[in-house]
Amino acid sequence: MTTKEIALKTIEELPENASWEDIKERINFMAAVRTGLSEHNQGKGIPNDKVREEFAEWLTD
Repeated sequence: MTTKEIALKTIEELPENASWEDIKERINFMAAVRTGLSEHNQGKGIPNDKVREEFAEWLTD
């Protein structure tokens, strides 16, 4: 699916009474998810073990 097709499908799935704000938020969310998945597939993500370590540090401070 192209980016445009994904955007159109995303908008079509919103309720008929969706506001411009609803549309904007949903598109921004989908764009962020797609960016995150792309970065993950490129090996740019943070390993789960590292995240767990950082959370443990934050929770004990």
